[in-house]
Amino acid sequence: MQIGPIALRSPVVLAPMAGVTNVAFRTLCRELEVARAGTISGLYVCEMVTARALVERHPVTMHMTTFAPDESPRSLQLYTVDPETTYRAAKMIADEGLADHLDMNFGCPVPKVTKRGGGAAIPFKRRLFGQIVAAAVRGVSGTSIPVTAKFRVGIDDEHTTHLDAGRIAEQEGAAAVALHARTAAQRYSGAADWSRIAELKAHVTGIPVLGNGDIFDARDALTMMSQTGCDGVVIGRGCLGRPWLFAELSAAFNGHPIPTPPTLGEVADIVRRHGELLAAHFGEDKGMRDIRKHVAWYLHGFPAGADLRRALALVKTLDELDTLLDELDREVPFPEVAGGPRGRQGSPASVSLPEGWLDDPDDDTVPEAADVMHSGG
Repeated sequence: MQIGPIALRSPVVLAPMAGVTNVAFRTLCRELEVARAGTISGLYVCEMVTARALVERHPVTMHMTTFAPDESPRSLQLYTVDPETTYRAAKMIADEGLADHLDMNFGCPVPKVTKRGGGAAIPFKRRLFGQIVAAAVRGVSGTSIPVTAKFRVGIDDEHTTHLDAGRIAEQEGAAAVALHARTAAQRYSGAADWSRIAELKAHVTGIPVLGNGDIFDARDALTMMSQTGCDGVVIGRGCLGRPWLFAELSAAFNGHPIPTPPTLGEVADIVRRHGELLAAHFGEDKGMRDIRKHVAWYLHGFPAGADLRRALALVKTLDELDTLLDELDREVPFPEVAGGPRGRQGSPASVSLPEGWLDDPDDDTVPEAADVMHSGG
């Protein structure tokens, strides 16, 4: 798959996920793809950073833009609501060589974001959405950095926006678009409606269209592409606790046998490596606090015992992590029940929006204070 000048061996993109897709997790995914499939073939996107915080050089945001020395292409996602700030952030990325690819998030359904007019609320405002995309493209002009956009089907079933968003993004110079096939009202609940991806693919014909939603194994990815005709897939919650999924996808898309899922012992080794990488990035104390949530995903479906799970959920040091992981039975094969969704699911709910937000889709007023938040979601 080609995204602007970036050629990917596999049409697979890691979705930015707050608190997950930092440099430690991306490095782990890349290492496992090399070890289990022999190559790095997809695109690994870092956590979302706020355009305003980037321009203001907020220390936490700048740390989040860390890439591994050998990471290529370097992919950065912006959360943004203001064309002017978007331009300044994109130009900063281009001028300082901070990334090789710029994605923009228009899909976040979190109430604290949408109630201010950000995330999944933005595509309803067609002119403002177009101005933001155009500003990013203008900011990286003269470079080889492609700009892409990720969005949802719409706010809810009565306010769908994906076809307009795809058309506008293409017109304003985006190199690709990605659709999470749920509305903001669905959040992460229920089933993704892949027919919406097919609609978008039929509507947007000049740039790649990527599909996102309910891809939990390589078969799901192949099925989505077959059913929708999309050009690539974006992997989010499906890789939580399964960073080797990208190796399986690489093998599937390149016509090779899909690697056997890891045993519990191999998973323990992966957790150890993940902990080491997190400690290197954050320091041991914060790194161990961060690994705790990952351990629950890694051990999903495995027989581990309540006491051991509880101890791992409180782990404080790398040595303690090693000691606890040594208690696992290394010979246990990967369980069939470990498939399916991970992470956030929840229930559908009405979308919190600023007062009068749905009155005029052509109103291009920048929502007030919608970008005053920390990077990462």
